[in-house]
Order: sequence, then structure tokens, then C-alpha cells
Amino acid sequence: MTQPDRSTPRSISDAAARPGDSPKNGSGFAYAFSAYALWGMLPLYFLALAPSGPFEIVAWRILFSLIFCALLLTVMRGGWRSFREVLRSRRVVLTMGLAGLLIFVNWQTYVLATLTGHVVEASLGYFINPIVTVFLGVLVERERLRPAQWVAVGISVVAVLVLSFGYGQPPWIALILAFSFGFYGLIKKRVGPRVDAASGLTLETAWLAPVSVVTLIVLASTTGLTFGTAGPWHAALLVSAGVVTAVPLLFFAAAARRLPLVYMGFIQYLAPIMQFAVGVVILSEPMPLERWIGFSLVWVALIVLTVDVAVRAGRGARRSRLAEVVDPAP
Repeated sequence: MTQPDRSTPRSISDAAARPGDSPKNGSGFAYAFSAYALWGMLPLYFLALAPSGPFEIVAWRILFSLIFCALLLTVMRGGWRSFREVLRSRRVVLTMGLAGLLIFVNWQTYVLATLTGHVVEASLGYFINPIVTVFLGVLVERERLRPAQWVAVGISVVAVLVLSFGYGQPPWIALILAFSFGFYGLIKKRVGPRVDAASGLTLETAWLAPVSVVTLIVLASTTGLTFGTAGPWHAALLVSAGVVTAVPLLFFAAAARRLPLVYMGFIQYLAPIMQFAVGVVILSEPMPLERWIGFSLVWVALIVLTVDVAVRAGRGARRSRLAEVVDPAP
């Protein structure tokens, strides 16, 4: 395990208040924007995979991600050594199996939503994900919410009710995406720094590989597979699913090591904003008045949540600077 550099900020809020102090922040922003921009373009990528169906796409995505991660561990310095360290803990291996199940639900739901004309509702899932994460903190971690967080959660509940009225049913796609990714994040938090991004994705996709093989066998014997039958460009796009999956995740991991969490909190909205724009502007999905009202309420809740985080970070930075004046670090 590497030791922290002397220039590493002593707190998240301290780093947020003094971005110029860390030379890593510039590259951190580049990694973060790259990760979320790539995630924001995913709907267009999955639509380009037609005539492949959602189950075939996810199956190939898992297998090619596993292959890509294996190659990545091979070229990374100490990649396979880190992976073997992960395998030594049975608890971590089983935990990553659960994480794999959750990410499978998330991937399958998202691709189904994209290919059935529900990109806007899918973007809603990632808009409400930060609020779901706060809710899970109370439900699972027994955390206590601040007043602003309660307000954000309350507004979000009202938004879901409004959207349920607009859709004629609860926005199940958005809720499944938000809660599956929320629980996935919770599990990854429990694992902590013991599992790096490459080893984690390798283990998750390894757990899911048998499911993918069975899925492809069933599809091959029933509806047939599209891989190799729709031209070389289509085959190349399917093969690139591993890169498309792993690269933004690695960018995200690199950004998280370089940027304070408060900055990551702001940038995370780039992906659902892009997905929403793709759904409304490019794919012309319907947005009646009640959906605009529901989405607007979600955005208000996110503003409340984000302002609360920024204010607390600012207060922490001021306390940090005061402490340095009173008792400067050696």
C-alpha cells in the first residue's frame, strides 16, 4: 500500500476550498468529465447495436468486459498480484458476487430501457440516485439526516408520486436503476480500498460469466444470435463493449483518487443530463407537463442536496484554515 504524499489535502473540505493547491486536480477533472461524458453517451452506443436484443447485448458486454479486464491486469504493473490478493478473502469474493448481481440488474434494466424508448426514464434513475444513496444511509447505515437532506428526500417522494401519475404507474425503470446502483455503491463502500477498480470489475464479471454463457446458449437455440451476422462494423461494436464498460469506470476511479468528493458530487449530474438530452432532443421521447413537473421537483431536490454539501464543505474549509493559523502543520 502506498503512503500518502505530503501534498495530499488533510480533508475533503480543505481540498475543495483550495483546488489550486493540488496538481492532481486538473487531471482529476479531466478524468471525471471523461467518465461521466462516456456514461452519458451510452444510450447512443446501445442503439447502434441493433439488431441485437438487450439480453444478447448484456451477455456480450459481460464476457468482453471480463476479457478486457484480464488483458488490463496483464499489462498493469502488479495487476494480477492485486487480483490474487483480493481472491484470498472469501468474504470479499462473496461480497463482489453480490455486487456483480446488482450491476447485472442495473445493466440489464438500462439496456432494456434504452432499446424500448425509455431513455428519459432511465436518466431519471441516475438523477435520483444521490437521493436514494442518502436514503440508504439512513436505512442501512443508521445515519442521521440533516434538515436539508430530509427536505431533498421529501421533495423526491413528491416527485415520484407526480411521475407515477404521469406514467400511470410508478417509474419502475428509474427506481430499479437508482436502487440497484445505490446498493451497489453501498457494497463497494463496504469493500473499500481493498479492491481496486480493475480487480473489482474483473471479479464481478467473472461471477456473471456463467450467466452470460447460458444466456447466449439459450438465445442461440431460440431466436438466434446477431453477433457475426450483421456485418463487421456491428461485430466490432459488440466486441468494444468491454472497452466501453471498463474505460469510464477506470476514469472514474482515477478521478476519485484525485478530486474531493464535493467536486465529484457536482460532476456526477453530467451523465443523466446528457442521457435526458439524448432522450428528449435526439430520440424525441414524449415529455408531457406532469413529467416536466416531476423532473423539475427532482432537480430542485438535487439543488437542495448539492447546496447543503457545498455549504458544509465551505464551513469545513474555513475551520481548516483557522486551525492552520492557530496551530500550523510542521
